[in-house]
Amino acid sequence: MTGGATPSQRILLIAIVVGVISGVGALLFFEGLEIGTHFFMETIVGFNLPEEGESIADISLWSSPETPWLILPVICFGGLLSGLLVYTFAPEAEGHGTDAAIRAFHGDGRIRHRIPLLKAITAIITISTGGSAGREGPTAQISAGFGSIVADYLGLSEKERRIAIATGIGAGIGTIFKAPLGGAILAAEILYRRDFESEAIIPGFLASVIGYAIFGTVEGFDPVFSPVAVAWTIPQLPFFLVLGVISAGFGILYIRTFYGANKAFNRLFQRYRIPNHVKPLAGAFLTGAVAVGLCYLSP
Repeated sequence: MTGGATPSQRILLIAIVVGVISGVGALLFFEGLEIGTHFFMETIVGFNLPEEGESIADISLWSSPETPWLILPVICFGGLLSGLLVYTFAPEAEGHGTDAAIRAFHGDGRIRHRIPLLKAITAIITISTGGSAGREGPTAQISAGFGSIVADYLGLSEKERRIAIATGIGAGIGTIFKAPLGGAILAAEILYRRDFESEAIIPGFLASVIGYAIFGTVEGFDPVFSPVAVAWTIPQLPFFLVLGVISAGFGILYIRTFYGANKAFNRLFQRYRIPNHVKPLAGAFLTGAVAVGLCYLSP
């Protein structure tokens, strides 16, 4: 479909199409999360969750729900339903999503068309029922799937397909977090440990801006985090360096703990031949038990 276009025109077309689809997709995903969270966490459990843009003072007024034990059946329902959907229809959609998107980029660049929709549904179910998950990973895989679909319909080359996937990752995350420049940089740097996909910066930025414009038109352009006044002096710079080192250390600790726990659970399930379909249920139960315990321990 793009055989007569120049390379620059093809990249521009990729950015525009991926940006529009990612913007609409991120908007629908966000609305689904809002509806699901309101129903499960607020209506059923009674959680009054902090909202985007609230100040630290507002968030500090949060208190536990009157019936915290309801968290356990709700989160277990979400884990069970997500596990049944994922491992029945698309096992490659398991996990947080970012790793799957990166594997697709470094592999053949093809993602099954069912993945974006299935990942969106299961992520909405998991997050809205209180599961230990966030928006970044699912958005990355959903938007990477959109990029792969665009590549299929436009008949893109292998190189352009990878650019479309990287552009989708950046556009999706930049859109849903209202950070288009950050999305463009993410599209270029998240794919490697010690390299940079420079060709994805320009289409990633354009797609992120388009997606952000679509998303912001409906949800507003206010930043996700409430802006605060920040003042610093030159003598404080060494402390920022120390903070950076500490943050890096905790980041490494978190990553190793996360993947170590994942491997341990996988070995446990393989050893006792437990179906993968109930793996999210087991994780949901443990997460819910910790949350309920903390609610009863808090004053």
